[in-house]
Amino acid sequence: MRSALAKLGTLDEVVARVQEARAAGRSVALANGCFDILHVGHLRYLEGARAEADVLVAGVNGDASVRRLKGEGRPILDARERALLVAALRAVDHVVVFEEDDVTRLLLALKPDVHCKGTDYTPESVPERDVVRSYGGRVAIVGDAKRHATRELLQRIRA
Repeated sequence: MRSALAKLGTLDEVVARVQEARAAGRSVALANGCFDILHVGHLRYLEGARAEADVLVAGVNGDASVRRLKGEGRPILDARERALLVAALRAVDHVVVFEEDDVTRLLLALKPDVHCKGTDYTPESVPERDVVRSYGGRVAIVGDAKRHATRELLQRIRA
């Protein structure tokens, strides 16, 4: 099994890895998130995403993006630490950190066969669904019911 560090890459490096996988006839899924405090909901989401394809790329929001999306005081862990934790999971093949607030740029660069989102979405509510459809991909909703949230964990820790 590859080390977590070996799974990290720049967008260009991950694009090249995805092209190699496709040349070998493998399908590719993309899952993304902040993954600020890794919890069981993240694990189930990523395992569900992996079940959709042969290769799973995880996109991890950069620090400024997490601050914009989650507010002051976030992220708790910096992007590299979050990326390494996600990469350490067996279900994940490649990890790329991205700075945008959505994954449109990653989708257009990687063109995954499947774009996976958590159960807090429906196929119709996935913001990037039209981008995915534009290149012939599909959207999949994966993971367990959203009963795990970093925000709630942080509240419990602070209490």
